[in-house]
Amino acid sequence: MGCGASKEDNAGKARNDEIDNQLKRDKMAQRNEIKMLLLGAGESGKSTILKQMKLIHEGGYSRDERESFKEIIFSNTVQSMRVILEAMESLELPLDDQQAEYHVQTIFMQPPQIEGDSLPAEVGAAIKALWQDAGVQECFRRSREYQLNDSARYYFDSIDRIAAHDYLPDDQDVLRSRVKTTGITETTFIIQDLTYRMFDVGGQRSERKKWIHCFENVTTILFLVAISEYDQLLFEDETVNRMQEALTLFDSICNSRWFVKTSIILFLNKIDRFKEKLPVSPMQNYFPDYEGGADYAAACDYILNRFVSLNQTETKQIYTHFTCATDTTQIRFVMGAVNDIIIQENLRMCGLI
Repeated sequence: MGCGASKEDNAGKARNDEIDNQLKRDKMAQRNEIKMLLLGAGESGKSTILKQMKLIHEGGYSRDERESFKEIIFSNTVQSMRVILEAMESLELPLDDQQAEYHVQTIFMQPPQIEGDSLPAEVGAAIKALWQDAGVQECFRRSREYQLNDSARYYFDSIDRIAAHDYLPDDQDVLRSRVKTTGITETTFIIQDLTYRMFDVGGQRSERKKWIHCFENVTTILFLVAISEYDQLLFEDETVNRMQEALTLFDSICNSRWFVKTSIILFLNKIDRFKEKLPVSPMQNYFPDYEGGADYAAACDYILNRFVSLNQTETKQIYTHFTCATDTTQIRFVMGAVNDIIIQENLRMCGLI
């Protein structure tokens, strides 16, 4: 009898030990799993960061994957030229070379989605000719007055390569391709001993109500702001300044009850475009309290302070980086710093430091 009871006790103890061990393993795995939300207004660079993570931590894109981006790149390029030509009509800007009108018709005849393994030769020729037209160039310089894809100039400048019969997108082509994010996409990466589950959510206003489903047990928020858009209006509401919208959104995220204990990393993105714009589009026209003129460092400090000053929790630190999301070398360095921050936060949460 006693031996029987002892065996049962031992079996019960073994089960309890196994449950305890499994709980410990689950807790350890949870500590090593980083749930990161990529937040920010539309076109701030969230999807580009995910592409960079694939390039840096997963060995990049296969040939088949690169091939799959061709139609997106063709469509981005043609639609960008179409947007400029339509803006020329509304801004009453004529073509410098009226003989280029047949190139305009070629662009307007293209479908919204360009399909096929190569860009039609006449389309490549039309884009090349129109991009050299002084009227098109003037309209491009006024692109803050309408909604133009950031990658337009890059693709126009690369049109000979993109229109080649044997074209295969390179890393930069892929990074600069644009497809509007709708809903929530999850991507998993292994970085050192940490598993990152990164959630990219739609940035346009209509998508934000879907974010709530991602809020539970978030480790870190990576919030992106396109600082180059200080002089632009929202795609979905052309009465609202994009930077003001980003400030409003950051305020609501930073001070949300959902994120009281969540570390926030702020990427002030598109610094390359920002630096180009400052001398020709004065920031004080849009932010009257700014007094730094075209000085790049002063403008960066002003924007940084505008965002960080929104934090109402003294114990919450906002980690900030100025970034160019299409620069793989820089993003590799910055994401390494982000990884170090997250490890330190994890150790602090566990009471180990």
